[in-house]
Amino acid sequence: MPTTEATTTTTTTTTTTTTATSNAASATATRAVFWDFGGVILSSPFDAFNRYEAEHELPIDFIRSVNARNPDTNAWALIERHEVDAATFDHLFAAESEAIGHRVQGRDVLAMLSGGVRPEMVTALDRVIGAGYVTACLTNNVRSTGDGPARPEIDAVMERFDHVVESSKVGHRKPEPRFYEIACELAGVEPVECVFLDDLGINLRPARAMGMTTIKVLDAGQAITDLEAALGISLR
Repeated sequence: MPTTEATTTTTTTTTTTTTATSNAASATATRAVFWDFGGVILSSPFDAFNRYEAEHELPIDFIRSVNARNPDTNAWALIERHEVDAATFDHLFAAESEAIGHRVQGRDVLAMLSGGVRPEMVTALDRVIGAGYVTACLTNNVRSTGDGPARPEIDAVMERFDHVVESSKVGHRKPEPRFYEIACELAGVEPVECVFLDDLGINLRPARAMGMTTIKVLDAGQAITDLEAALGISLR
């Protein structure tokens, strides 16, 4: 999920919740846990999108539908790779949304990206760190202009991670395979040694194909339960 800056396979097995998927190669010991930021550590901006749509009489999930068109080259992709600035994104997104029926300014969308911290997920992160796992935040984000309000609670979470991989800094974004390769290189692990949590299936598929155990985050409670099952430790 995008945020503003302050993150040999064989058969596939599925946990009882059907949201955590791992390769049979998971006999390899897990050494690292990778976390998306928006929609995992933070509440999802999709809720804010839906409120905006209701207030402006737009179809539900219209903003997400704009993002889904030409996903490698659209305004979202460009700003998350820091190939355009916020002003250019504002105009590009407005044009893309208008082309499919409703004009939405990109600046309005950027203002909705930062959700609130989920304290139970931070507790789980702390327990993972305490158990000795390498941690990394893997986030598609927009480079900060520095003129937004301070978010010390977000800074405090980001400082916990061993590594932070930001699309706006590395020039690649999820679901591009190179993004996950960079994360593994920084963490000093192989994909089969990683568990990765994200709220978007499109971001999980390439990670799973590389050998990672993946958990699709629907809500905090479910995600923690699935991660506990994957690691075999209590996270509450």
